[in-house]
Amino acid sequence: MKSNLLFILFFISLYAFGQTTEMPSDFLSKDFHKERRQKLREKLPANSVAVFFANAVRNRANDVDYVYHQDPNFYYLSGYKEPNAVLFIFKEKQTAANGTKYDEIVFVQPRNELAEMWTGRRLGESGVKAQLGLEQSFNNTEFKKYNIDFSKFDQILFTDFENDVRNDPRDSSDLYDLIDQFKVKVNYPSKNKSLSVNPEPPMNNLNTKDLHGLMGMLRGIKTKEELALVRKAVSISCAGQIEVMKAMKPGMSEREIQGIHEFVFKKYQAEDLGYPSIVGAGHNGCILHYIDNYKPEITSKEMILMDLGAEYRGYTADITRTIPVNGKFSPEQKQIYELVLKAQEEAMKICKPGATFQQLTETTKVVINKGLKDLGIIKTEDERHRYYPHGCCHHIGLDVHDNGQRDMLRENMVITIEPGIYIPENANCDKRWWGIAVRIEDDYLITKDGYDHLSAAAPRKPDEIEALMKLPSPLDAFVLPSLDNKK
Repeated sequence: MKSNLLFILFFISLYAFGQTTEMPSDFLSKDFHKERRQKLREKLPANSVAVFFANAVRNRANDVDYVYHQDPNFYYLSGYKEPNAVLFIFKEKQTAANGTKYDEIVFVQPRNELAEMWTGRRLGESGVKAQLGLEQSFNNTEFKKYNIDFSKFDQILFTDFENDVRNDPRDSSDLYDLIDQFKVKVNYPSKNKSLSVNPEPPMNNLNTKDLHGLMGMLRGIKTKEELALVRKAVSISCAGQIEVMKAMKPGMSEREIQGIHEFVFKKYQAEDLGYPSIVGAGHNGCILHYIDNYKPEITSKEMILMDLGAEYRGYTADITRTIPVNGKFSPEQKQIYELVLKAQEEAMKICKPGATFQQLTETTKVVINKGLKDLGIIKTEDERHRYYPHGCCHHIGLDVHDNGQRDMLRENMVITIEPGIYIPENANCDKRWWGIAVRIEDDYLITKDGYDHLSAAAPRKPDEIEALMKLPSPLDAFVLPSLDNKK
């Protein structure tokens, strides 16, 4: 028993003190995050504090959790990628009990050699100071007893908590308890009776409405550092679309096509997906957020809609291409495809600072409704229908539907333009159109005078797609041995 204990302790010490890992060099710098905190501080109202909690750990099943993903606001402001933390940004300088002046403070999960052996390294308070530059950093075990007089602030800005945060009864300073302790400090009224909330009336300075908009003003306009990461995510995602176009053959499955995309993402060091991959063949493409990707065999008469985005250093692309499985658009497929393409290109013509999101959407709807009427799919151009049920534009960045102002376009915003037409089986039109679903989605950087088409490398025009699909693929020689044990 003693030798086993010594063995365990040896490897704990080896992991905690002797193991090194080479990390990528293109993460956002601590200076970037510091500057973002200052920009937010400048926008905060007088005598206020903004409060940010890390994302919760989400349980997948039993004792397995989903891969952790930090809250985008928390990451944007700190660079911290671990759970069980809370960040405070003050408008004015505060004075600690020892006389120290500060305008930001963070409480993070402490180092734990045994836990780190199982789930990976933690920065701890000293690591946050050294690597992220947050000088007022403390272990989250200190938060409960840390004296912050919230009653003195005119506003306490934060996002409401009613979500699915779980309590780990073994950890009295996990996210659940940090939220609980904050609620006690501010007399927060909670619908969750399991949380210990003061019987006192809530403070009248609680503001759960304005922080989202303030963060949108910041996150919607990308910095030079952010744009470099967005461009890389877009470039990787374009490479995935290109390789699938070359590899596509009738008889492949939706899941196989998904796998090719995601293999390319990993090959070029994308850490994650920006959102669940959408790969829908035939009528499955009519489900806007179809993520089952189960269809085992795609027929030669179908098209396949592929909406995927690589996430690189936290920033995601969002690109959709729709291609004919057999490499050649049928007349009906081509007519619908070219109508969607025309709608996108008309929106691109007005894509510049000062244009509104609504103008872009209305431009695409006018083109699509006229085209559907000309094809006899709808009777009048103002007919209500579900063949184009969504808007055409949104911000991208740390979220696929990123936080940002949605009134008008501004320089250094990054947006999508994504018109689509979806005609399901049994639609109220000639059956030759049934099962045709087309979405074309591209990513654009708004420049001073117009836009930069970031995802132009992935072909959009029918003749370009058909030409690329004739090229050989490195996957053509990949043959999997039979899995059904038949001889």
